[in-house]
Amino acid sequence: MVLHGTGGSGRQFLQPQFADELYGPGQPLDIRRYYIILPDGIGHGRSSKPSDGLRMRFPAYDYADMVEAHRRMLVEGLGVNRLRLLMGTSMGCMHGFVWAEVHPEFLQAAMPLACLPVEIAGHNRMWRRAAVEGIRQDPAWKNGNYTTQPVQGLRTATSLLQVAGFAPLYLQRAYPDRASAEVYIVERIARDIPTRDANDLIYQLEASRNYDPRPHLDRIETPMAWVNSSDDFINPPDYGIAEETARQMPSVRYILIRATTETRGHGTHTWARFWRQELIDLLARTEVSDTSD
Repeated sequence: MVLHGTGGSGRQFLQPQFADELYGPGQPLDIRRYYIILPDGIGHGRSSKPSDGLRMRFPAYDYADMVEAHRRMLVEGLGVNRLRLLMGTSMGCMHGFVWAEVHPEFLQAAMPLACLPVEIAGHNRMWRRAAVEGIRQDPAWKNGNYTTQPVQGLRTATSLLQVAGFAPLYLQRAYPDRASAEVYIVERIARDIPTRDANDLIYQLEASRNYDPRPHLDRIETPMAWVNSSDDFINPPDYGIAEETARQMPSVRYILIRATTETRGHGTHTWARFWRQELIDLLARTEVSDTSD
């Protein structure tokens, strides 16, 4: 099972930079061998969400609720009682640590990509809160009871989301002059705004409010390849948090991808060529207990 990030959906894992590296014949997740599950989390994609009608009366779900919903989908809906591999990017990465603590028997291996197993605080909490407040402070939001999207609020939130996910080295090379850089960001934000619903985005960002697996990391026994990238603005390596917490989890191999003009910042998690070999190694070292579950 592969879990998406905040605001995403399972369909993103059908993009060439992910799918063409992993699902083909002889590739790590060859679909002739593995049944690949790409669910939409609560509040995302085609799953139930505030924009379906309840708006701000929609239940205030969190990551624990999302993990439980996926577990019930697997067990009650698909008859799956054990996963050969749980992968997750960004929010899905954080869900991976929750899974490993709460349902360790369910996972044969895990590959969390682009997150930290600690409470979201500091600048990570601040830009999320600023995005939410950008929507709430737009008079057109009307406490969630808008008839048309609060565009200015969404522009603020979307701008923050874009900056948070950027890859500085890549963008400097790709857009080396003022004109091309300005055109790129203006057009990218303009394309993003119509894909958002203001209430859905508030819920998506707030779902992380009580995430904090750190107190019980020593319980994690699931073999993992945990991958971050050094140009990730959301989870910068300078904290030293990753190395510190990795030492609490003997079954976890922590890998930091060094930034280049090719890496994609936080979005490196969906460019499989950067970490494909780590996935191959993880599957190889956990194959002894491979089953048909």
